[in-house]
Amino acid sequence: MRRTAPILGVLALVVAAHAEPAERSVAAVADYPWLHGDGDRDRLEHRFAPPTGFHRVDVAPASFAAWLRGLPLRERGAAVRSFRGELVHAGDDPRVSAVVELDVGTRDLQQCADSIMRLDAEWRYATGHRDQIHYPIGHGSSLAFTRWSDGDRPTIDDRDQVTWLQRGKRDDSHGALRAYLDVVFAWAGTASLADSLHRLARDQVRAGDFFVLGGHPGHAVLVLDVAVDADGHRRALLGQGFMPAQDFHVLAHDGDPWFSLDGDTVATPFWEPFPWSALRRLP
Repeated sequence: MRRTAPILGVLALVVAAHAEPAERSVAAVADYPWLHGDGDRDRLEHRFAPPTGFHRVDVAPASFAAWLRGLPLRERGAAVRSFRGELVHAGDDPRVSAVVELDVGTRDLQQCADSIMRLDAEWRYATGHRDQIHYPIGHGSSLAFTRWSDGDRPTIDDRDQVTWLQRGKRDDSHGALRAYLDVVFAWAGTASLADSLHRLARDQVRAGDFFVLGGHPGHAVLVLDVAVDADGHRRALLGQGFMPAQDFHVLAHDGDPWFSLDGDTVATPFWEPFPWSALRRLP
């Protein structure tokens, strides 16, 4: 069964590419279930062509990188708003190139590292790998969706040690995933991700990886796509959530959405430059 999954992923992409608009919407909602039936959106890879002389790197069809390329975007010029609906960045802000069509929730929870875990969880949920949805909260502890969907609920002490108690009914719906993630967001963050995950070498960078500087506060940005030229120079699309909890958005520098990966650090417009030692990947 496991060996057929990549083939099924390829077939799904082929079918979606040649489907009628209504069929594409159905396929999109299956891949991005928070859309709730409205899957006819502009996509990341369609909105942003690689820089002149560059081409997108090859990615596996069912990978996180491929899934990120299909992220649905709001209309051009959409503003970034907080979880309360307040304006954070105007639609013509040169540091923002697009807003992802992704709900934030009604609490100040889905911030920078949380947005990365949210997207990772959504990809695993959509591709049938719900047993892989688990995130570190510090001190060697983690929260797993399989426990939550079985009806268990965590209690967490002041050292982030987790005890599970049976308090609910079995539920692995998307609504259950969102409820579970709000608990993750309350306990996990930049510090737990930075401390719990192995560093990556700079030549390993790929879409789905992220740069994180742990702290209270810290910050994290997600690599959404990577392009390369004939000489090996690399550029990346980067995205972030931030404080307060707000729309996940694709970054830009002076209006350019593609950031160089050639330097000793990666500079983004809302935080200090990220050193390559800050590069991480969720397992």
